[in-house]
Amino acid sequence: MRNKYVIIAFLLLGMLFIAACGSSSEATENATEGNNSAETDDQETEEETEEENDHRIVATTYAIVEFLEALDIDAVGVPTSYKEIPERYKDATEVGNAMDPDLETVLSLDPTHVLTVTNLKSDLEKPFTDHNVPADFLDLDTVDGMFTELEKLGEEYNRSEEAGQIIADFEAKMEEVEALVDGEDSPKVLILMGIPGSYIVGTENSYIGDLVQRAGGENAVTGKDEDFISANTEYLQQLEPDIILRAVHGAPEEVVKMFDEEFEQNDIWKHFDAVKNDRVYDLEETLFGTTANLAVDEAIDELLTILYPDL
Repeated sequence: MRNKYVIIAFLLLGMLFIAACGSSSEATENATEGNNSAETDDQETEEETEEENDHRIVATTYAIVEFLEALDIDAVGVPTSYKEIPERYKDATEVGNAMDPDLETVLSLDPTHVLTVTNLKSDLEKPFTDHNVPADFLDLDTVDGMFTELEKLGEEYNRSEEAGQIIADFEAKMEEVEALVDGEDSPKVLILMGIPGSYIVGTENSYIGDLVQRAGGENAVTGKDEDFISANTEYLQQLEPDIILRAVHGAPEEVVKMFDEEFEQNDIWKHFDAVKNDRVYDLEETLFGTTANLAVDEAIDELLTILYPDL
């Protein structure tokens, strides 16, 4: 009987030993798996960092510089501009103005991506192709186009979360604007884009035309394929705009002076209801450029005060 208890005791001890070994083995396996998982995560992070460091981006327009800063992306080249370049890019090389960048300087930076805009494609595509410049033309003609390009940049440079937040914030803003102008009469708006020495007329397809529609206004010039057209003053008067917006592109002070002289010396402007009613407004270039930019919220707020002064 005594031997029977001894045997049972030994069996119990053996089972406990086996269980302990199994738990230890399982814990070791779990620890190993955890370490391997951590190592994999670290490796992926290192690969992403290395991939980012491999990018050598040249931004040729100020709007694109703003995109890169908002997405926390570095650049080796930036445009020469009278606008203040963000501190982040103080060591980046200036490559000349957006319409005619210095290709020798651009190529000396050994870029992997040279970012420009589609409305300069007719001017830049051939020289870029001839010199093997790795150019990407971003469509910034409209707000929707801008956000599509931001999404692409986010995917390309592992910044999808940042791009998504910018877009979500704007969508929330537009919901507020739509509620604000709901039921209001839409004023008809004529858009003039001044450049040193002359001006052109913005259509509904232009960036500012897009902003006017989003703010609840009606573009005076519709049914055109182009962003901007040339038009004589007799034709413009027949459109009967309620409001005239005068935008500038390059040399703001010079262009505003040109507009003032045009409106004073060309007698036909005195017959526009917008002029008679003192509803002619000069737009700030930093908010209202020729292409979409991240000042879109501020630009729409400014338009709301112009289109609906009584709101």
